[in-house]
Amino acid sequence: MTSSPSPTHLSLILLALSLCMLANAASDSPNIVLVIADDMGYSDLGSYGGEIETPQLDALAENGLRFTNFYVNNMCWPTRASLLTGLYPKSALADGSASRGFHPDLTTLPEALKTAGYSTFMSGKWHLSDPTKPNGPSAPHKRGFDRAYSTYWGTSDFFAPVDLYLNGENRDHEWKNNPDFYYTDSITDYALTFLKDHNAQAKDDPFFLYVAYNAAHWPLHAKPEDIEPYKGRYSMGWDVLREQRYERMVDLGIINPAWQLSPRHPDVPAWKEEAHKEWQERRMEVYAAQITCMDRNISRIIDHLKANGEYENTLFIYQQDNGGCHVEYNPDRTGSWTRPFTTDGKRTPIIPGNLPSVMPGPQSSWQSYGYGWANASNTPFRLFKQHDHEGGTRSPLIMTWPDGIKSELKGSLANEVCHVIDLMPTLVEIAGGQPVTQKPLPTEGQSFSSILNGDKGTYSPHDALFWAHSKGKAIRVGDWKLVSENKRQWELYNLNDDPTELSDLAQKMPEKARALEKQHTQWVKRTDLSKKQ
Repeated sequence: MTSSPSPTHLSLILLALSLCMLANAASDSPNIVLVIADDMGYSDLGSYGGEIETPQLDALAENGLRFTNFYVNNMCWPTRASLLTGLYPKSALADGSASRGFHPDLTTLPEALKTAGYSTFMSGKWHLSDPTKPNGPSAPHKRGFDRAYSTYWGTSDFFAPVDLYLNGENRDHEWKNNPDFYYTDSITDYALTFLKDHNAQAKDDPFFLYVAYNAAHWPLHAKPEDIEPYKGRYSMGWDVLREQRYERMVDLGIINPAWQLSPRHPDVPAWKEEAHKEWQERRMEVYAAQITCMDRNISRIIDHLKANGEYENTLFIYQQDNGGCHVEYNPDRTGSWTRPFTTDGKRTPIIPGNLPSVMPGPQSSWQSYGYGWANASNTPFRLFKQHDHEGGTRSPLIMTWPDGIKSELKGSLANEVCHVIDLMPTLVEIAGGQPVTQKPLPTEGQSFSSILNGDKGTYSPHDALFWAHSKGKAIRVGDWKLVSENKRQWELYNLNDDPTELSDLAQKMPEKARALEKQHTQWVKRTDLSKKQ
């Protein structure tokens, strides 16, 4: 007669079975690489109508899916908060601001993937915790990432970041000992180090790699060899550039030819009237150089995946965090992220502000590309970062997965309406993890993995999508969108008929506007935890 196993023995058996099941599930799951770029417009990439040289991202688009109705939040940290939690931003962070970090009770995307058997790595801009506390409770290595090479401020000196850390340990020697240091390259260097170390350990577990480039966020810092090919490229000015991009977008099918190109923003002069053409051209040249450098670095990651036989079963994702940024910075716009002098040994004074007498590009400058070029980046839409009109919240989304996306879908467009809050539930489902039940509020996002399977008919869009941050607030229900700019009166648009938001229907349809406003007010009360403390 065989005796029954003891409770301790039984617990060990169950644990072994659980670990075995987890290992088997993980071995069948794809690697996930998620790349996010900073402060770029909807039309910047070649595969979305732009003239900026992005051959690697264009190749990914040709072999994957391009989403044309993917929404983000209107600024950097709100989009990152939603991406990593599946929640609207003011539900995800402890007091509705980046400096306080995540609410302690919620689960982040890397934490969820770790429970599904993933190794997790992060390289680049974090912007989701107190930058003065690199080992605080919401630092990346404290919220699910096994290894994290990060900056914490929202902006960085590309030649010598002031807040460079590896799992909370200062890494200033990276730029002090390297005269060729450039942050975009360094982000990729560490991403590849993490992957190579993972390969060397010969683990069967898949990995999640989050690559958060600062490009093309202000300041306009780029290497001379990256700027050189763009010299003279923008002599036609922003008016002609917008028209050229619009035509390419139509040719690519990104937009319908029935769409109207929004008018030039009222704060942007006609190009022929611009007084500082040479300086303005240089601003766009440096911006484009930053993006092409990022694309080249993405190629390095792709090359590594292919060389190690991992590319076919890697879900590779690219998105942006918000629309192009219009802000014209004054010389007094400095902070803890800036330096008084260059770090090349020459101690050249760093001159902040958008001054036409200073050509951007080197570390000694600290400029942005301003209204005119941001207006072009956001073609065909209105407005910019910080606003919840389409120009501030519509982003490219490219998803490539050779083993997972049906071959007949590769190179095609996905027109379903999705939001950055949907990425976490989508990736957790693809990874084979358990759906995350967030606290203190439930997950707002929903999986759109069926789109990758070709089962578009089974995807149900959100009943409503919401925004409320900085200079904007909005709600989208079906084709109807109610939106306000900088606390002004609500505007009402039917995005099916008027996707560039040119014909305000609020006065003609006041009952519709009031109903959507009421729904938005109820959402704010339900989700803005910062107002409940």
